[in-house]
Amino acid sequence: MSQTQMIAVVGAGQMGAGIAQVMAWPAQADVLLFDTRAQSLQKALSAIQASLAKLASKQKVSQEEAEAALARIRPVEQLSDIAHADIVIEAVPEMESLKKTLFDTLDKLMQPAAILASNTSSISITRLAAATNRPAQVMGMHFMNPVPLMSLIELIPGLQTSQQTIERITSLAVCAGKTVVTSRDIPGFVANRVLMPLINEAIFSLYEGIATLEDIDTVMKLGMNHPMGPLQLADFIGLDTVLDILNVLHAGLGDPKYRPCPLLRQYVDAGWLGKKSGRGFYTY
Repeated sequence: MSQTQMIAVVGAGQMGAGIAQVMAWPAQADVLLFDTRAQSLQKALSAIQASLAKLASKQKVSQEEAEAALARIRPVEQLSDIAHADIVIEAVPEMESLKKTLFDTLDKLMQPAAILASNTSSISITRLAAATNRPAQVMGMHFMNPVPLMSLIELIPGLQTSQQTIERITSLAVCAGKTVVTSRDIPGFVANRVLMPLINEAIFSLYEGIATLEDIDTVMKLGMNHPMGPLQLADFIGLDTVLDILNVLHAGLGDPKYRPCPLLRQYVDAGWLGKKSGRGFYTY
């Protein structure tokens, strides 16, 4: 990938900040990070700076590389400021209506050759592409959280995605230091098709009083060698996001095994969204 390529990241939450970081290093692209909220942009830049400093302290990057990466990221508060980017990666909340509206707006704003990529973890790329007049230039890039530390990326071509778009996005993902897997455009793709039923069953186990949340997580950590238990992982993902993904799976595949646990719905209704809200299955 040419180092002159300009990447725009839309959404400066935890995922957007991580994506901006790996686009700046190791991909060495110039990055425009957009969010409507100045506070979110500042928080994202602080998180990126802290992440790069930690990597430098562990000698994963040099101090010069860390400083150069930070310098390549420019925060912007006007969507029109990203109009000249070559590739846009959206990282807004996992709601199809929101993403479709954004893609329609981006389609009208961006130059004709620009590629529109989505960090969606479950929503149809084909439907997002159909909201634009450039469906051949739309593709899924599902990064894992935390983006700078997780080596995997799931790439999802839609029905209309061109081979040229696939090749450019694959090249970008490799330049960002990621191991690439490709999934068909099926609800949940691979990662969440497998992960979400596991998390949901763990929540049902808690809901039905089979064991305590600590014991459920311990079974998966020590018995199955998972680095983190499913209930703690759900807190880190965000319980609202887990619920959104399960709803997409349930609606898209029509299988009752994807029915979200009532306890999950109740926690989301209460505003107990996990680590980001200070309370989920655990208290933070």
